[in-house]
Amino acid sequence: MEGPKAPKDPTKKRKSFYIMRGKSVAGSPQPDGRGIQFLYMNDGRMLSSARLVGGITDEEMLGLLATTAGFRQLVHSIGVTVEAEDRELVADFCLQMYGHRDVYGSGTTLRLPVQADGMERILELEGCEWSEDDNIPGQIRFEFPQAGTLATVAVRFYLQDGYDAPEVEDEQPVDFTSPYYRGMLEKSLMQTGNNARLKRVIDQARRGEDVTVAFIGGSITQGAGAIPINTECYAYKTFKGFCELTGRGLEENVHYVKAGVGGTPSELGMIRYETDVLEDGRITPDLVVVEFAVNDEGDETKGECYDSLVRKILNAENHPAVILLFAVFANDWNLQERLSPVGRAYDLPMVSTRDTVVEQFYLKPGSGKVVSKNQFFYDSYHPTSVGHTVMADGILHLLQVVDGQEADVDTLELEKIVPPIGGAFEKVRLLDRRHPHEEEPGNGLPSGDGNTVWDQWNLETDCGGFCHVDTELQAVERNLDLGVTPEFADNWMYRGAEGGRPFSMEITCESLLLVYKDSASNQVGCAEVWVDGEKVLYVDPHVNGWTHCNALICFKSGERKRRHVEVRLAPGMEDKDFTILGFGVV
Repeated sequence: MEGPKAPKDPTKKRKSFYIMRGKSVAGSPQPDGRGIQFLYMNDGRMLSSARLVGGITDEEMLGLLATTAGFRQLVHSIGVTVEAEDRELVADFCLQMYGHRDVYGSGTTLRLPVQADGMERILELEGCEWSEDDNIPGQIRFEFPQAGTLATVAVRFYLQDGYDAPEVEDEQPVDFTSPYYRGMLEKSLMQTGNNARLKRVIDQARRGEDVTVAFIGGSITQGAGAIPINTECYAYKTFKGFCELTGRGLEENVHYVKAGVGGTPSELGMIRYETDVLEDGRITPDLVVVEFAVNDEGDETKGECYDSLVRKILNAENHPAVILLFAVFANDWNLQERLSPVGRAYDLPMVSTRDTVVEQFYLKPGSGKVVSKNQFFYDSYHPTSVGHTVMADGILHLLQVVDGQEADVDTLELEKIVPPIGGAFEKVRLLDRRHPHEEEPGNGLPSGDGNTVWDQWNLETDCGGFCHVDTELQAVERNLDLGVTPEFADNWMYRGAEGGRPFSMEITCESLLLVYKDSASNQVGCAEVWVDGEKVLYVDPHVNGWTHCNALICFKSGERKRRHVEVRLAPGMEDKDFTILGFGVV
């Protein structure tokens, strides 16, 4: 190899800041065999990355990142670095702008091939063609030729003349063996609670009995930010640590269930618990970790759904142990104060990631700071693999403390405890098109014998125009899978191009929730829910702006009676699509 005969003098670099630095990525499997890492930049994520990673505090500069027009005013060029084991590999860096008319279809996508050799490549913005419909910076993608490719990436924005950015200092690796780190873990333990159920599970595992450890929550439980998502997430690391604590091999007699769904609160979690965790009775968990402390802001009951979910889990015949886990966002926020009364009322073990990390974020290295926000957070909402390790270590610290304690007597009598927030949805169950009385055969549920919850509903349905099955669904990585499983696959879809009658049913129940699909598509319309001739709910599936599961309460009466329910497209939207994913029925 020969170098240039007369290399040019270096060009003076512009001021710049990173939005990603040393970030681990992995190519998730795509239908065409490629691997893609999606990194969403909307909803304030790019601004948060500029603060956390780039050290930007200038509010004017941060504000410019909120729109495509502002982005172009601020950013001159983009530097991208990719480093992988195969240095000859070429990845495509993509920055996609979301559009006004069509979120995913009408905006500009900037693309730059980058060799994975650790050298920075520059994307000059001046010569790029831009769409007139550009709205906001939407997402960054790293596209790899093969699924499963692991790489480390950096992205920085070089600034237009007149803008400044601070120099970024190198960070020290996280020392997981330091006394400061042990002190962090001690702060994570809110309470051990009554340890009887937890000690029983530990002892059962040690004796070689079959034990199932399950996790239910949002995107953090799904593994978002962990690379790879299946083995670096806090759930798997906790499971692995539990096996080590009890002296058992992985999946020897201790079994693992991970049921995290991104962007969803306990309002949906309580409905999907039987399908996603219990797998309709095929699994009986002995320990369940519940993580919704950063997902439940959108819960319209302000905690009653969370309380109901916890009661549902505790009330199982095998008396499982429950650990409440309180994750945290990069702005130091969670719903610990709202939800922790549930743990205190039922005397449950509780672990707070917020208490673990937030205080030390603001200390100096050598004075107690162990991990920075940049090291802990993958973006403004999700932890990195390092952050997932810290979360898991907090739970494992609890298990070690409980393991060293004398066993308590299990005094929990749930029926005698008034729910601290509310338990109206404790017995909620999912109704979808697998129901035994649905017209479609092969639903996989037990036939009615007069005693099941389904029989008690006395259900009669007419799906009308909602006779199709939607396959474009939110899909998640379950358990140890790298591939994704669709949520609520047994749904009812209305196609506006074909039309048809409203969905209607006669049902005997106390309360009802609608589970529906959110979407950014203009082809999806709004719907209305009518109960006994009265409109009780208007549903706009565009609020969240992505393909996503959502649940809303149709009615909560406390009175069990026969009702006529209809779901219909809103007036003027009969030519649009809408998907009923299911119902939550009490």
